[in-house]
Amino acid sequence: MSNEITVTYDSANSFAVEVQKTDGHCPIGETVGKRNIEEERIPVLSCEGGCIRGEIARLAANMVSKEAGFARGCHGELVTVPDSAIAQWIRGAEKVVLIDGCFLGCHGRILEGLLKKDQLVQFDALKVYKKYTDVFDIDEVSEAERKEAARQVADSILAKLGYSRPGRTLKIGGATNANPS
Repeated sequence: MSNEITVTYDSANSFAVEVQKTDGHCPIGETVGKRNIEEERIPVLSCEGGCIRGEIARLAANMVSKEAGFARGCHGELVTVPDSAIAQWIRGAEKVVLIDGCFLGCHGRILEGLLKKDQLVQFDALKVYKKYTDVFDIDEVSEAERKEAARQVADSILAKLGYSRPGRTLKIGGATNANPS
């Protein structure tokens, strides 16, 4: 296995990264992926960036995924283990919820190449809580504040998706870019 990363610039607007193939599978990922396919759960993916914005998006995704009908997906397995049950579940889902941490939309830009256009429902967490734009380090924001911002993002996303807790109903429309404001 090479330690080099191969990046190929396809055009002025895109590039490709070569990923080493693996025959490995995550045992719990296989179990969860198959269960989520069977239960027709909506995958929830997020930015996993190392800054505060990525952390708030990650926390919000965890909160959304705890609601009925949703489950947390693994973008790493989607991208690097394409034959896994997790990847099959995400690619085969009617809708996939993605919470990006900020305006860069890193995960959204990756997933746009892996999923159908009408499948991806994208959110920019920063547009909801509108704070910490001058902070990078996660620890510069208290855990309570991180959780509060994430809850605000999760609630905004659930509302935009038409999710209501009492009746546990869910109506995801055809919008592919439902950024909450």
